[in-house]
Amino acid sequence: MIHNPITQLEQLTLTSASKNFLKETAKWAKFLAIIGFVFIAIMVLFAVFATTIFNLASKMQPGMPEGLGLTMTIAYLVLAIIYFFPVYYLLLFSNKMKSALATKNDETLAKAFEMLKSHYKFIGVFTIITISLYALVIIAAVFGGL
Repeated sequence: MIHNPITQLEQLTLTSASKNFLKETAKWAKFLAIIGFVFIAIMVLFAVFATTIFNLASKMQPGMPEGLGLTMTIAYLVLAIIYFFPVYYLLLFSNKMKSALATKNDETLAKAFEMLKSHYKFIGVFTIITISLYALVIIAAVFGGL
């Protein structure tokens, strides 16, 4: 009987050690997701009060830019929205992985890995964008300084 790679992969089984590793990974993923949501809430809270804080600061410190509070509010809200998605995918991975291991459901297991893939894909794309922006800033600084 000839085994092709697709058939072999479809018959991949999880050992009890692998299941324990995945269970522990799901617990840590949930912990990190909860911490992520807490920090997102703090960012949103800061965004809500940023305008007031910076308006008061500008009255106490003349010379501060005027629209800094609104700029900070917008920046923190945008960052909170951006960070929401990878944290949400991580939480979904955790919940689906725990469910898949408890019910031994292959479809739920696949969905859990899909959420983990989405998490890492988002982080990867965000990293590429961030590195590109850093490169643009460095290039602008080098040519701007000439």
